[in-house]
Amino acid sequence: MARYTGPRTRISRRLGVPIFGPSKYLERRPYFPGVHGPKSRRKNSEYAVGLIEKQKLRYYYGLLERQFRRVYQEATRRRGVTGEQMLQILETRLDNVVYMLGFANTRAHARQVVGHGHVKVNGRKAAIASYALRVSDVIEIKDSKISRQIAAKAGESTVSRSVPDWLSVDKENFKGVVMRVPTLEEIQPIANVQAVVEFYSR
Repeated sequence: MARYTGPRTRISRRLGVPIFGPSKYLERRPYFPGVHGPKSRRKNSEYAVGLIEKQKLRYYYGLLERQFRRVYQEATRRRGVTGEQMLQILETRLDNVVYMLGFANTRAHARQVVGHGHVKVNGRKAAIASYALRVSDVIEIKDSKISRQIAAKAGESTVSRSVPDWLSVDKENFKGVVMRVPTLEEIQPIANVQAVVEFYSR
């Protein structure tokens, strides 16, 4: 299962946003990592801006470069605005939806939960994190003691996190439904998606 395993706070400081969730270290040192970080006043080129915005999205959703490029390529084949299509593809990935439903603490945890076979889609086992969900798909935690314990424990720590309107969740039965495709306003991207599209379209 390909995933990023390097230093997380360093990435967040480099990109200037808490990619992997709130970080007290990032709050104390809100500048580039390294000995010259506090004094850095470099002006980023247009290419560098696109690269930074791309990296924000890529790390946020936990994808490697090849996987993320495939998302962009798929978005260009769809009708509509490429940037919005990209975000909708990323948001409706199975691992992201499992996280948004509160069945996992983080997206990385959700990826692990899916990969270990704890999730079913429309009654069938789905162990691929990038599985593309569609409207009316039913996501369910497998009816086993271990699977339900994992989801229940995650639910306790995510109780304060609201489930987006485009999803419906039944916490008691560990089920969720994709009600519709999310809009750009609902997604509220962490990065400038247009800059990402321009970066790849060079």
